[in-house]
Amino acid sequence: MPEATPVGQPIALLGTGLLGAAIATRLLQQGETLWVWNRTPGRCAPLLELGARGASEAAAAVAPAQWVITVLSDGPSTAAVLQGLGPALVGKGVIQIGTIGPDESQALAAAVQGWGGRYLEAPVLGSRPEALAGQLQLMAGGSSELVAEALPLLRHLAAAPVHVGPVGSAMATKLALNQLIASLTHSFSLSLHLVQRSGVPVETFMALLRGSALHAPTFDKKLDRELQRHYGDPNFPTAHLRKDLALFEAAAQRAGLNASGLAGLLTLLQGATAAGLDPLDYCALHELTAGRAAAAEPG
Repeated sequence: MPEATPVGQPIALLGTGLLGAAIATRLLQQGETLWVWNRTPGRCAPLLELGARGASEAAAAVAPAQWVITVLSDGPSTAAVLQGLGPALVGKGVIQIGTIGPDESQALAAAVQGWGGRYLEAPVLGSRPEALAGQLQLMAGGSSELVAEALPLLRHLAAAPVHVGPVGSAMATKLALNQLIASLTHSFSLSLHLVQRSGVPVETFMALLRGSALHAPTFDKKLDRELQRHYGDPNFPTAHLRKDLALFEAAAQRAGLNASGLAGLLTLLQGATAAGLDPLDYCALHELTAGRAAAAEPG
């Protein structure tokens, strides 16, 4: 895929965690002028070495920018940062990438517009490797005019950004996809444990699974991690999966759906904190499904 032409307008990126740092790196590689800010300033240091411009306050990063990208941990954190900026967002386009609730996104859109800015939600499917390669799957929610204006920037991150609909629709789609991540990972973990405890060779089970309509590529992606109990170097930590599943449950209830079947999985994931699994790769829930047989520290 040919490299995109820089948009030529300064960009501010707020939030340089796992995904935010990868997005920032990608933008710098594409020749963009980038200002970065993070609540923990030290996390910006690698980006400054790559040519980013640092700011000790979010307002200082936003001041010279035409586009403001937020990749913060949750809805309340995002709202707090944007509310702290307030009228400083006048005339600027805000692209909100972090996964939050559809209702939270709609409230942010109204607030940003009230301050004289423009708001676009742009959650992504994929993590650090896809962000660095510009191969995220990006879902845009907002006006068609703003999506068209932001497209050169969005194409740095995704080859084919998809305009899903108005604000809220892209976040709902993202939560629907992340619910599948949680449910598929949980169901595969349980099945894997059962066949192992029944003395069935894992490869026998996997051969049957791969030859069936039940197979999903994520099963093979996580198989070795679960067998080796290696959950370090996460691209998507367990705490974020739990947060997104809770957001899905709330959104489903507001939509009038019966999401009670997720209650057990949410309860299971709530045990990740005490088990020390929150910062590890989300497939670490395999430790929780192991029940009483789990022993020793996961890697």
